[in-house]
Amino acid sequence: MDKILVETSARHVHVTREALDYLFSPDFQLTPKKMLSQPGQYASTTKLEIIGPKGSMMASILGPERKANQVEISATEARTLGIKAPVRESGDLEGSAPIIIKNPENGKQIEMKEGCIIAKRHIHMTPEDAENFNVQNGDIVWVKVSTNNGRNIVFGDTVIRVSKSYKLAMHIDTDECNAGNCFGEVNGEIVKL
Repeated sequence: MDKILVETSARHVHVTREALDYLFSPDFQLTPKKMLSQPGQYASTTKLEIIGPKGSMMASILGPERKANQVEISATEARTLGIKAPVRESGDLEGSAPIIIKNPENGKQIEMKEGCIIAKRHIHMTPEDAENFNVQNGDIVWVKVSTNNGRNIVFGDTVIRVSKSYKLAMHIDTDECNAGNCFGEVNGEIVKL
């Protein structure tokens, strides 16, 4: 069976050009700190404070700019912030949790009426990958992850996301990583239960 790289996605923020203009300046540009597995995506050197009713924490901005502001956190982080964030696919923001994003250096902030989610675990695939795995965009699968450390785990409810611009990789959040002890290079395989 073909293996799929399993990566952990820590809390982060996606922002629009308009948000960067307001929070920083009209000529502000994100500086890549680390390139991510998905082509053209990167963790920037810039962080924002994310603020909920019970607390706050820092989160990296991922680039490039997006069409909508979005904050992705784990369920544990949602409880720490006092937010009832729904589990959603990236970009599915209607009716999601409110949150504040703030530039800690100048105090400017944006009160988002919605846009905070717990990202639904997913697998990025090219159309060729999808054909190889016999799945389609939007399919829900189970993924067995063997970590060789006594914490093997099966993740259900994993959505398939297909695009020519993707590279094969599964994304889980930090809570899911901790549950399966999925540290270092970890691979999974789609299983039928």
